Amino acid sequence: MKPHFDAQEIITRHLCMAADVEKYSRLDTPAQEAFQSDLVRVLEEAAVLSGLDRTSWERQPQGDQEFAVLPLETREPLVVGSFVRNLAVRLGERNANLAEGARMRLRLAIDFGVARTAALGYSGPAPVSVARYLNASQLKRVLGTLDSTDLAVIVSDRVYQDVVRLRGEGEGLDPDRYVRVHVQEKEFSGYGWVHVPEHGPEELEPLVADPKPDSAAAPAPTHVVKGNRDGVFHFGSGDAARTMHKKYYR
Repeated sequence: MKPHFDAQEIITRHLCMAADVEKYSRLDTPAQEAFQSDLVRVLEEAAVLSGLDRTSWERQPQGDQEFAVLPLETREPLVVGSFVRNLAVRLGERNANLAEGARMRLRLAIDFGVARTAALGYSGPAPVSVARYLNASQLKRVLGTLDSTDLAVIVSDRVYQDVVRLRGEGEGLDPDRYVRVHVQEKEFSGYGWVHVPEHGPEELEPLVADPKPDSAAAPAPTHVVKGNRDGVFHFGSGDAARTMHKKYYR
């Protein structure tokens, strides 16, 4: 008699991906609806052009973004290589000759790991890490600064080491065109690799570097103890200390 395994008891790892529309909240309702339709269309067109079957993807629409869990048999190099390049082309064609406010620009995050269906979507480390990579400040900064591109991509260190560094089985992946970043979002901490199809690492590295602290800003006093003429002493810290510092030491 064969042992019975519940589908959720079998640990499987999937390629997970999320795409998010930049500055979606600035749009009015009709524009949001048009952007959602166009987001689905460009993702479908990129998949078809890459030989991927999106009907087999488990997708979770979230308004201005889509999270997807791809089937086990998905060729990862195809997604990281052809799909990303075709998505960049389709976005470029969609945005051609449009006014600045009508352009649709995307952040795309890709990781590989456990993702299981749950009551409100998906559970497991991969959906969480994809969400954190998607919101990485470095990725937002790259897309916000490079006006000439419509797509900024980040892959996890796992995907980079396992897929990109092997040059993707003929998919033309170039490891030197990815820039490593450390992502710290909420409780998540890990390395990822930022890639923009039309831009090289020399353009990306200054954008992903941590901002330098503002040396001109005066350090905030942490504690102030001051007595007035009546012999009354005031104690403070944080904002209170800042206020008292201005009052007594100006």
